[in-house]
Amino acid sequence: MNFRTQQHRLPQRRTQSILRWSRYLLFAVGILALGYVGYALVDAKLYQAYETWRFERALKGSKPAMDSVEEIHPSSLPALAEADRARVESAAPKGSPLGQIEISSIGLTAMIEEGDNGRTLRQAVGHLPGTALPGEQGNVVIAGHRDTFFRPLRNIRKGDEITLTTLDGSYRYRVDFTEVVGPQDTVVLDASADSILTLVTCYPFYFVGPAPKRFIVRASRMP
Repeated sequence: MNFRTQQHRLPQRRTQSILRWSRYLLFAVGILALGYVGYALVDAKLYQAYETWRFERALKGSKPAMDSVEEIHPSSLPALAEADRARVESAAPKGSPLGQIEISSIGLTAMIEEGDNGRTLRQAVGHLPGTALPGEQGNVVIAGHRDTFFRPLRNIRKGDEITLTTLDGSYRYRVDFTEVVGPQDTVVLDASADSILTLVTCYPFYFVGPAPKRFIVRASRMP
């Protein structure tokens, strides 16, 4: 083997070594990513199972009234938002269970937590602080991830029934419409003089990475 041949093979060996270690690194990153996804899914399932068990036990003890007619009649919508925020913060701190959502037509059942941060939405669906509480007059806004709890929303239809159950009562809403909006379109979160429910998740449902739009479900309180 002459000196020129050796010089030619050295860069090839370095390239092969770099490629080999790159494959190892990518493989390790993939394993870690899958491990985190698995952990998040198991954590969410365990949380849901435990909080559902606690909630059902609490329901048996409290015997909530079905479709309570008690509502708040604020003098102004901004005041309603402030009142809701103060009431939620005192009665349901962020991260604490607020109730349960069920849409039997699409097989969706999940515990609702107060808050909309990352940890909350990893374990449950989140009630947006400052919006009306379930059963109250106003706009009850609940958010969830499209790839976990709110994935069944892709099959929801106008007229489907949504039930929100809390320790204070069970409240039914009927879907009026669904729509896709941009992430900056916050009109759907605005307060309302009517008793409505707004569900929010990312869209498209099968988009890889941060989804560019939002899927909205709007429902009205049933008498």
